[in-house]
Amino acid sequence: MTVEEFEKFYAQTVTRLTGQLYVMLGDLHEAQDVVQEAFVRAWRHRRRLDRGGQPEAWIRTTAWRLAVSRWRSRRRTTEAWQRTTAPPDTEGPGPEAVVLVDALRTLPAQQRRTMTLHYLCDLSVEQIAGETGLSSGTVKTHLFRGRAALASRLKDPRIEEEAFDV
Repeated sequence: MTVEEFEKFYAQTVTRLTGQLYVMLGDLHEAQDVVQEAFVRAWRHRRRLDRGGQPEAWIRTTAWRLAVSRWRSRRRTTEAWQRTTAPPDTEGPGPEAVVLVDALRTLPAQQRRTMTLHYLCDLSVEQIAGETGLSSGTVKTHLFRGRAALASRLKDPRIEEEAFDV
C-alpha cells in the first residue's frame, strides 16, 4: 500500500471505525484513541494489510485488542491500589529531635558525620576511622569538639532553673 493509498484508506474508514468502536466500548475518547493507535500500527504493517485483503477488519480487531488491553491494565492497577493499605500514621519528630538536628547542622560536616556515626549508629572510634578514612586521633578530636559545641547549644533552661530552685 502506497502512502497515497493509505491516506485514502484512512480518510474513508476512520469515521466508520471510530463509530464502530464507540458502540463496542461506550466511550468516544477511548474509541478515538484505540482507532488512531491501530492506524499507526497498520502503517507499520501495511504490506501485511495488502496481502490479507481486509485492512478494515485488521484495524478494527487491533483497535478492539488495544481497548481490551487498556481495560485489563486499568483493572489490574485499580485492584493493586485496592489491595494496598495506607501506611500507618507515624508521628513526626518530637521537639527534642528537631532541636538536636538543628544543633547538629551548625557543626562542620565531618564533625556532624563523626557524631552521627558514633552516637546514632553506635560505631566505635576504630570503626568510624575505618569508614571515614580518618585517623583514630582525628575521630576522637571530632567527637570531643562536637560534644563541646552541642553542649552549649543544647542546654535545657528548665534544668538550670531547677538547679537554682534547690
